[in-house]
Amino acid sequence: MKTYTKKYTLGWVVALILLSGCDRGFDELNINPIALVTVEPSFQLNTAIVASAPVYGNLSYETTIVKQMITPFSGQGSAANFNQDNRGVAAGNWTRYYRTIIKELTDVVYRTKDDPTRTNLYHMTRIWKAYSFMILTDTYGDVPYNEAGKSYLERIVTPVYDTQEAIYNDILNELETATAALDASKTIVASDVLYGGDIAKWKRLGNSLLLRAAMRLSKVNPTKAAQTVAKAVAGGLMQSNDDNAIIRHTASFTNDVGSQLNGGQSAFFYLAKDFVDFLKSTSDPRLTAIAVRYVGATSGAQQAEARANRTADSQIGMPLGFDNTTIGSAVTASGLASLWDYSQLDRTRMAHPQAPSFLVTYAQTQLLLAEAAHRGWTTGNAATLYANGIRAHMQQFVRYGTSTAIAESAITNYLQAHPLEAGKELEQINTQYWVASFLIGPEAWANFRRSGYPVLSPNPYPGSDLRSEPFIRRLTYTDAELNVNSANVQSAISRQGPDLLDTRVWWDKK
Repeated sequence: MKTYTKKYTLGWVVALILLSGCDRGFDELNINPIALVTVEPSFQLNTAIVASAPVYGNLSYETTIVKQMITPFSGQGSAANFNQDNRGVAAGNWTRYYRTIIKELTDVVYRTKDDPTRTNLYHMTRIWKAYSFMILTDTYGDVPYNEAGKSYLERIVTPVYDTQEAIYNDILNELETATAALDASKTIVASDVLYGGDIAKWKRLGNSLLLRAAMRLSKVNPTKAAQTVAKAVAGGLMQSNDDNAIIRHTASFTNDVGSQLNGGQSAFFYLAKDFVDFLKSTSDPRLTAIAVRYVGATSGAQQAEARANRTADSQIGMPLGFDNTTIGSAVTASGLASLWDYSQLDRTRMAHPQAPSFLVTYAQTQLLLAEAAHRGWTTGNAATLYANGIRAHMQQFVRYGTSTAIAESAITNYLQAHPLEAGKELEQINTQYWVASFLIGPEAWANFRRSGYPVLSPNPYPGSDLRSEPFIRRLTYTDAELNVNSANVQSAISRQGPDLLDTRVWWDKK
């Protein structure tokens, strides 16, 4: 028995020694020596900016609500085409911004705020974060703001919702102070995808966004709007199309709208009748740069280049109020072969997979400035600023390629034929803003709600989920938030109003 005990004890000692030896270096052995352990903050900012490019999902709500494009097809993508609350589609902006954009930007702010060598990166990130939250709060109303993006940093997984008024107050402050703090004498972020570290352009972007945010308050707080417009103008706004905030797509990173419209969704979306009719009625040269019609097509497969007609006179927009089973009467009235015969966004040009995405433009800025001048909130001639905005947008088309470039003579002729008219200033300016924001769905929709222009007839599709409003005023909260963050969502609903498409956000006053 003693012999057995000694052998047994000795075996355990040997085993422990061996295990101890194996444990040395175990942690190091299980670490990938070539894996990233940290990410360069400037790359995170670029990731957030690139992810901000408009996506195919924006066509389903924003672009359709303002009657620029439309699909007659039902199914999983049913949304504004039928005035339906499809929470799966409505969640698009929420998911993309909170899971990627806000998360990355919040992390960059945290990592750079106390680093004196990163001050420009810090302030650039604050500007883009303000831009991103404008889209989120304009889409949904009250949203997580102060506690957003902090699940990793502070273990906040059920963030409190801030009021839109509080969010806008902070957005205005962030844009003003971050823009003013940018300093060209300090370290430049040469890798930034918008301006390559050009601090002057970043300052003009920040002030132009400040102007945009100020104009959102035109009905809810005109005094503060006027004061903030003055600050934005004094700081210096975009000066030309060279200041446009653009995402330049490549074969490696394609334009999502273009990729979808050149793929399985090519026959789904069409230019809306209201948009085409407006451009045709004013002999707008932009129509021939935007549209194509595959004359006589009776199926998606027949939408081939051999049938393509890009002349203005041939374009026919699709009316809202129908689905693919009921649109036959409209097709007949239009003298078309089928629904596939309506005009589309040209996917070989503006909707090419490598077409650029415009986010904030000089044209939009000039038109907002024209409205501010008309309201007496800044100096300048409203008619001149109005013409500048239209000219800038038409000149912007060359960025899609030489085949979309608009001749200067055509621009001049258009401006001479359509000057700003006394008594119609707000309608004309904001209708042109609608055109200048084509394919920038969130901004086109936000300004339509704010200004009430262009004057559009509601989508007459039967069976609408709208209860009290003729147009969709906001998108509903996600099912995930309703399930996981219910208490905070319900608190927001109790302040803001029912979680419906009809409920107006704070700045959207009648």
